[in-house]
Amino acid sequence: MEIKNRLKSGFFICLGAASCLALGFTFGKLSGEINPASIEGASNLIGISFSPAEKDSMVNTLKNQLNNLENSRKVSLDNSVAPSLVFNPLPKGFKPSLEQKTLNWGLANSVDLPKSDVDIAFTPVHELAVLIKSGKLTSERLTKIYLDRIKTYSDTLQCLITLMEDSALEKARAMDAELKAGKYRGPLHGIPYGVKDLLAVKGTKTTWGAMPYKDQEIDETATIVTKLDDAGAVLVGKFTLGALAMGDVWYGGVTKNPWNLKQGSSGSSAGSASAVSAGLVPFAIGTETLGSIVSPSTRNGVTGLRPTYGRVSKHGAMALSWSMDKIGPISRSALDNGIVLAVINGQDDNDASSIQAAFNYDAKKDPKSLKVGYFKPFFEGERASANDQKVLETLKNIGIELHPLELNVSIPAGPIVMMLMAEGSAAFDELTRLGWDDQLVAQHRNAWPNLFRAARFIPATDYVNLSRQRTLLIQEMHELMKGYDVIVTPSFAGSQLQITNLTGHPALCMPNGFNESGSPTSITLLANLFEEEKLVMLGSLIQKNTDWQTQRPPLFNQ
Repeated sequence: MEIKNRLKSGFFICLGAASCLALGFTFGKLSGEINPASIEGASNLIGISFSPAEKDSMVNTLKNQLNNLENSRKVSLDNSVAPSLVFNPLPKGFKPSLEQKTLNWGLANSVDLPKSDVDIAFTPVHELAVLIKSGKLTSERLTKIYLDRIKTYSDTLQCLITLMEDSALEKARAMDAELKAGKYRGPLHGIPYGVKDLLAVKGTKTTWGAMPYKDQEIDETATIVTKLDDAGAVLVGKFTLGALAMGDVWYGGVTKNPWNLKQGSSGSSAGSASAVSAGLVPFAIGTETLGSIVSPSTRNGVTGLRPTYGRVSKHGAMALSWSMDKIGPISRSALDNGIVLAVINGQDDNDASSIQAAFNYDAKKDPKSLKVGYFKPFFEGERASANDQKVLETLKNIGIELHPLELNVSIPAGPIVMMLMAEGSAAFDELTRLGWDDQLVAQHRNAWPNLFRAARFIPATDYVNLSRQRTLLIQEMHELMKGYDVIVTPSFAGSQLQITNLTGHPALCMPNGFNESGSPTSITLLANLFEEEKLVMLGSLIQKNTDWQTQRPPLFNQ
């Protein structure tokens, strides 16, 4: 009897830990669904109190999580199913292509220089590249435009941690000199950009958005920053993130959404998305573990690309979940994101989880040749969005045949997210043990300090078995995706965001209009592992036939 009671007690301690994370992402929404409001709320509910109705909702959510976790324990696992654990969680027998071909971006032969600085600031990367290469625009002038805008607007948006004015101007002048001497590094030559401040840059603070680390300096530079530097890009600043990569609350405040300054930017790539949206940079680097590119891209009306897990080196980046963290670009167009991904892509000896894979984009390929599916149930019923429907109508009008399908998997994703809690707790073990977590701004029941403590009760047995289930989920999603080049889905419908983050599949999140309150909305394109070029192909086609991505927040269009 005593042994049974101990097991039962341990089970409910584990359940409580898992439910804490689930609740942090599901307040006021359906169990298991993640969206900008819930991600923002997960780190923004400080000093919260609940009404009786809200308490009932939480109890129901707990019951659902209990059922999900109990059902996950019933999944039959053959002993040959090994856990994915940390590195290279690829489907059985799958190997990405290593044949790198010459990239063809299909850039215009000539682009007219916009008359005003504000119009230049909102010009996409693929047009800025033509302007710089042709000599119509210098990198120094372009960099000064963005530096001035950052100095004018970053305090309003609370999106900046470090301005790198001197080094940016020095790099811009060097790029102009190289171009005059006949050396051209490629489409990012002389293009300014920013990074989320969880990427180390030697000689700067790397604060991770958290008070205990606000003066931290790391004596190295992240691999992708080095790659961007080699490609000629000009780093102008380091932007805010929700503390330790949750939400939009950081040690200096709450990062704002340029479309509505009363609203947060969502997280955790809050500063990167806000800065791109307001025209402070043409592109920025974000990271995603469970929605941190997709959610702020949606909230801020910009285009975010979450690459396949392992495609981009994480060396020099803060670790939250070694088996789920991904790094990708946020910009004003799908094509811009492809241009950036081509630079930061590649295996890195300093990151054992990185995977060598070709990234081949050819503008001559006809995107109408793609087999495009869509998760039909997500576009129907009460939760169907008119903006999502417009995307399907646009594709049909272009001549794309759409194939309906359902997101059916046998492995529940919700309980597996508990792996994120366990890994995050391990990553910040010192923070918890030394009591530094008291310095974090967010201290509510679903903030990191409490989640990290709760995660210490997750049994190692459950972690390993959840990882084995995740291995099966990866295989199931791979089999589903093999039948299609791209699948279109509402960004936050069902559990697709959880599933694809767990399985490492790439996603392109793009604006598709505005809701009734005037806030941007988004649509997401999914592809199979290491097939991001197909996302860029279809995304570019949609954006050539719509103007959603060209909209500017009025307060910053001046």
